[in-house]
Amino acid sequence: MTAAPNPPNPPIKALIAKPGLDGHDVGAKIICRALMDAGMEVIYTGLRCSPEEIAHIARDEDPQVIGLSVLSGAHLPLGAKVVEELHRRGVDDVLLMAGGNIPAEDHEAMREMGFKGVFPTGTPLDTIVDFIRKEVAR
Repeated sequence: MTAAPNPPNPPIKALIAKPGLDGHDVGAKIICRALMDAGMEVIYTGLRCSPEEIAHIARDEDPQVIGLSVLSGAHLPLGAKVVEELHRRGVDDVLLMAGGNIPAEDHEAMREMGFKGVFPTGTPLDTIVDFIRKEVAR
């Protein structure tokens, strides 16, 4: 009698969100496509989500990864508010990432908030995919 093969691992589940009033989502959609092409399950919130909405969706969908796309320059206050709302809802065991127009001098502040990955506009898609795979595997 042979042992049954191990079932394949379920795909990594990622939530990509556009917080605030930023109305540009081409980059977020490109990230979504790259993650899907890499075999990940992706939930995209659409434009102009509040931090409360993002946290509510995260609680209900239980992603392993949450990525914020911010082009408006409001990455610090929006990032802090999203983190606060996630904690209020008990969403604490998730890989947080942010991308977009985030100046290098703000990367450390984002990391201190809990964003393990900070990816400025123009980061190669493979870099983001590899980062997610390595971090989720930990």
